[in-house]
Amino acid sequence: MPKLNSMFKKTTYITLSNRRQSVRQDSLVSEGELDQPNIPEGLWTKCEKCGAILYKEELEKNLYVCGSCGNHQRVSAQKRIEMIADEGSFVEMDSVLPDRNPLDFPEYDKKIKAMREATGLNEGVIYGKCTINGEETILAVMDSKFMMGSMGTAVGEKVTRAIEKATEVGLPVIIFTCSGGARMQEGILSLMQMAKTSAAVEVHGRAGLPYFTVITDPTTGGVTASFAMLGDVILTEPGTLIGFAGQRVIEQTIGQKLPEGFQRADFMLEHGFIDQIVERKDLKERLYQLIRAHKPLKQEVEE
Repeated sequence: MPKLNSMFKKTTYITLSNRRQSVRQDSLVSEGELDQPNIPEGLWTKCEKCGAILYKEELEKNLYVCGSCGNHQRVSAQKRIEMIADEGSFVEMDSVLPDRNPLDFPEYDKKIKAMREATGLNEGVIYGKCTINGEETILAVMDSKFMMGSMGTAVGEKVTRAIEKATEVGLPVIIFTCSGGARMQEGILSLMQMAKTSAAVEVHGRAGLPYFTVITDPTTGGVTASFAMLGDVILTEPGTLIGFAGQRVIEQTIGQKLPEGFQRADFMLEHGFIDQIVERKDLKERLYQLIRAHKPLKQEVEE
């Protein structure tokens, strides 16, 4: 008669640690800490909105959208490009611009250097040429990890060059915005980028070329007040924070309590500030449809 143990398959689960046997009597580890599940580091993360524990590999497959509450987590510029551009099609332009500290702001140069080392980015925006389902476009993506995506002279120059390049080669331009506003270390010169980028958008439009913006969380300040809200079609993701000044600042200024969900995507759509809220998984296809729909008739006939 076979042994009972051989009749059952052994399954390994996450178990409670046996650290009690190895912890010295004088240890500062509490009784509660000893009973915590022994989970390998780096495999799990926590949703900032609902608190759900998420398996990182599954979260990545889901494009960094929480499977429990649908919260769209912030992603890097590089991840955005991987999600939107056809594989291997993105060619970055003007990756490095000359360093500038126009006001000789104390420690600014050191902060820029530290940001580059920490993020692997040269500045708060990346742009280049790519295809989306085979359709050529100029794509620019901002990254909040680099000084909160703040717009200084370098960011303003890159955004302007992206739009001007699209105008020059006769392509649509798509910009994913994400910013905390103007970069205070550059003073009035950072504010001048609002006019500079907006002027480039105007020239692009006069050439009969489409400009699409995708506003991602968070987009505020001078970026909101300039090129972010000038798209021919303005898209955003669910739950995105969109505004100029912060909610508390506005409430303190006007002495009134603001409506629930003020400056969030649903509120902005309801009040006509954006055109559509699009799930992250649908963004690439939606942008492709927009490019096709706004192609010049002459170009369509030639194809």
